[in-house]
Amino acid sequence: MSLTTRVLIGLVAGFLIGLALAGASPSVSAPINAFLAPVGTIFVNLIRMTVIPLVASMLIASAGRMGASGALGRVGARAMAIAIALLAVATAVSVAVAIPVLDRVQIDQAAAMALRGPVADAAGSSPTLAQWFTDLVPLNVIKAAADGTMLPVILFAVLFGLALARVAEPRREAALGAIQGIADAMQRLVAWILDLAPIGVFALAVPLASKLGLGAAGAVIVYIVLVVSLTVAVAIVLLYPIGIVAGRISPAAFIAFCTPAQAVAFASRSSIAALPAMIESAERARMPPLVSGFVLPLAASVFRVGGAVAMTVGALFLARLYGVALSPSQLATMSVTIVLSTFTVPGIPFGSIIAMVPVLASVGLPVEGIGILLAADTIPDMFRTTANATGMLTLAAALNRDNRLEPADAARRQ
Repeated sequence: MSLTTRVLIGLVAGFLIGLALAGASPSVSAPINAFLAPVGTIFVNLIRMTVIPLVASMLIASAGRMGASGALGRVGARAMAIAIALLAVATAVSVAVAIPVLDRVQIDQAAAMALRGPVADAAGSSPTLAQWFTDLVPLNVIKAAADGTMLPVILFAVLFGLALARVAEPRREAALGAIQGIADAMQRLVAWILDLAPIGVFALAVPLASKLGLGAAGAVIVYIVLVVSLTVAVAIVLLYPIGIVAGRISPAAFIAFCTPAQAVAFASRSSIAALPAMIESAERARMPPLVSGFVLPLAASVFRVGGAVAMTVGALFLARLYGVALSPSQLATMSVTIVLSTFTVPGIPFGSIIAMVPVLASVGLPVEGIGILLAADTIPDMFRTTANATGMLTLAAALNRDNRLEPADAARRQ
């Protein structure tokens, strides 16, 4: 039985038992919730303990490799600028659409306050704009990591990686090899922890459903529909037009260019699995080796437009579920953290949800909520991975302005 199936079974079983406890007396429900709550907390803490080394090592390794590549040059800088712009727009659009939609989701506020606890209340008062920028540069990055202020840690990791790229090659390669080894080990550790996800999701779902009742199940359904709809909309409204216009490609040719990789991505839920199809499409389009052989493989590892949509909607959904109001400055902090965190998504099942931990921590949202998002991620993950592949091909098309791919060429090369 696959991990996804086992997680869904854990969610459904947890919701059914929780809904049954919602109608039971406190003498029955309280002991069960008190027993399961620590189990759920331990599962979330296992994930949280991997976040700092995972995020920092992946960012340093990516920034170091990209900065050290002499072949990257102007094309790499342009690719990075386009990627960040796409991620920023996808995040902003998701914020603008998700907030009014989720505001219509009916949640018992008394139950939401009970769910919040001290973690969500720790979000604190909203800082001024000047303080927000000042806090990006911590006096002590180790203390910032210990305090859970992830955005300064992320920025430090990027700057450290870029600085490492300027170190002499033998020392740089030795350091990057060690850091990449840490990243690989952390991904393996997260994969082991995810094997416990069915138990953790069950333990998190029972207290949630017992306190929120049917509202919890309804809210999860709204979340799934919203994140899927927004992912598809971003692909159609943002990625396709940019790929067509920036790449000077006709609509029919661009659709044919993307379709093979999209089919693999949707079925496999893996950007890496779709990479051969993406490279084949790029070679058929006569793209230069720098694009097909370097930019696309790198993008498959770190560039995830669909992840930006999923993280944004997931964070806003949890804010609504737990009754946490986010100020404009918190929304800005969350958005910047999302853009940077998408570059740290591990290549494992539920990777985008795991990478949400820094996003939630940056605005004081309860990290325990990722258990619910993990359980509800099967369908969104299919569409998210397809959007990721589409974003990578859009990036490739935008970098290939000098080569046009017409419908006749596309048909002939299929």
